[in-house]
Amino acid sequence: MPVVRDLRLLWSLRRFRHLLYVRLLSQGADGVYQVALAAYVVFSPERQASAAAIASAMAVLLLPYSLVGPFAGVLLDRWRRRQVFVYGNLLRALLAAATAVLITSEAPDWLFYVSALCVTAVNRFVLAGLSAALPRVVDAERLVLANSLSPTAGTLAATAGGGLAFGVRMVATDSDAAVVLCGALLYLGASLASLRLPPGLLGPDRRPARPRLGAALAGTARELPAAIRHLTAPRRREAAWALAAMTLMRFCYGALLVLLLMLCRHALADTPEKGLRLLGAALALSGAGFFAAAVVTPWAAGRLGPRRWIVVCSGAALVLEPALGLPFATGPLMAAAFVLGLITQGAKIATDTIVQACVEDGFRGRVFSVYDVLFNVAFVGAAGVAALMLPPDGRSAVLVMLVALLYGVIAVALARFGRR
Repeated sequence: MPVVRDLRLLWSLRRFRHLLYVRLLSQGADGVYQVALAAYVVFSPERQASAAAIASAMAVLLLPYSLVGPFAGVLLDRWRRRQVFVYGNLLRALLAAATAVLITSEAPDWLFYVSALCVTAVNRFVLAGLSAALPRVVDAERLVLANSLSPTAGTLAATAGGGLAFGVRMVATDSDAAVVLCGALLYLGASLASLRLPPGLLGPDRRPARPRLGAALAGTARELPAAIRHLTAPRRREAAWALAAMTLMRFCYGALLVLLLMLCRHALADTPEKGLRLLGAALALSGAGFFAAAVVTPWAAGRLGPRRWIVVCSGAALVLEPALGLPFATGPLMAAAFVLGLITQGAKIATDTIVQACVEDGFRGRVFSVYDVLFNVAFVGAAGVAALMLPPDGRSAVLVMLVALLYGVIAVALARFGRR
């Protein structure tokens, strides 16, 4: 098969393999660290987790992506990408080790959050650098395949890292600190793996004319509003509507995830450890829904069109989300986790397709930067709203019905836009 042949050829490229090792170790460490953060904030027996604490943890994990992301490329075009991998992962290893010390010393929460915020902020540079470096190790003919393989492998590595974190928690005495130290070792491994790549291999090439850093950052800040104005043109309104719909669906996903976290911690399990295992099962089912969406969406969007597929996804959520969520029972909630993963990822794939088709190539990067900011800010905003609405045990029929109403608004609005 041609795909199998291309995969074998990619694997035979030594520099591609070395770059992939860096990604796997780095994103595997991310998975470990994120589970450690969730376990410490939500499922530590010594802590009475609240929705506000969960919202704070989500803000720490996601706001750096929104605030740093649009400007990361400006700096990456000035720094050697191989050095970003070496020193960025080394810095994260040191910060993760410091986080473990803070956990064992019972330091103030704000100091713990500052350390975690720094770890996730550096992550944005590493991930962007990995994508930017890929054309330097793969020929143009197989770049699309490499772009598909590498992020997918990274996601699987992050999932495996989360599984490793659960395993460490089962055998370690001071489990939270041990999990964070495990992540620190993986970050260190990613830093050492980066040393196998020659310093100048990954670029960027030195160009004689380059704007000053301040001017480049200011230009980036001006380009984001220009991308928004580009979306308001009549020919690109479908992309604007799809982005608005996906932002609301991401908000719904974030609110329901906080609700699930609170239920697993307080209502569905009698101990924090059982709650954490229950959450792990729900996240695995949600991940299975993401995978199912990758299989189903190309066929469904091809038959219906991407916009109609988003309408189908949001309409299905309108019906299934309250039906599975309102009983507040383990079985229906596990089914809801799978359905929610399928619906959210299916709509995201369709949204990506619409944006790529409607937006001019010269604006596409900036529009996706806006997309990235909206995606993460909506998630953090949902956590904040859920923190205000959820009772201590997480059982909130009002929040479930509010989310269902939002799904209905999305379906009706997109359907009316299509008719118009």
